[in-house]
Amino acid sequence: MANREHLALLKAGAVQWLEWRNQNPQIEPDISGANLCGDNLRGANLQGANLTRTDLSYALLVRANLSGADLSSANLYSAKLIEANLSAANFSVANLSGTNLKQANLSHANLIGCDLSWANLSDAAIANANLIGADLSNADLREADLDGAKLIRANLCFANLMQSNLIAADLSEAYLHEAELIEAYLYKANFYKANLTKAHLSGAYLFRANLSEADLRGANLSWTNLKGANLAGANLRGAKLQGAKLDGANLQEAIMPEDED
Repeated sequence: MANREHLALLKAGAVQWLEWRNQNPQIEPDISGANLCGDNLRGANLQGANLTRTDLSYALLVRANLSGADLSSANLYSAKLIEANLSAANFSVANLSGTNLKQANLSHANLIGCDLSWANLSDAAIANANLIGADLSNADLREADLDGAKLIRANLCFANLMQSNLIAADLSEAYLHEAELIEAYLYKANFYKANLTKAHLSGAYLFRANLSEADLRGANLSWTNLKGANLAGANLRGAKLQGAKLDGANLQEAIMPEDED
């Protein structure tokens, strides 16, 4: 239940809220369970605030500071969080479907099991974030920084990850059916047992990536750098490998594409 005084101050407007926060930096605002649907909170300082189960659907949070805030089970459907600071925030099981997070800072954020389907995360900073079991289907992650992110069992079906940075990201058992990974930087990324059927990986940098037991049937791997990659036990039936660099790759027990004349 939200603190009535905190909620009233927030709804009073940006100037009054900022003044109160500056005067009371030690207080962590409690806005939990409040209805802020469609509210204008542009640039608001909500650092460390309790926003659990809060309805922020359609809210305007452009350049807001939500670093370290607790937004677990919150509803942020179609909210605008462009350039917002969400570092180390807790979004576990939150609804972020259709949310605009372009250029937002989500580094070290907890996004376990949250719904990010159809979200715009283009050019977002998501390094070292925890996205285990998250739904990122159809999400726009173009040029996003996912360095070291945990995407174990995440759903990235039809997601756009073109030119994204996934250095050392853990995508083991992730679902990437028909995902766009063209020219993505996947150095040392872990795709163990991942489903990459019909994924578009042309021009991707997969140097020393782990693709052991991955399902790559029908995937486009043309002109990829797979030097030193681990493809042991991977299924590459029907995959395109034209121009791919496989020097030093481990292909033990891998199912290779059928020879084409």
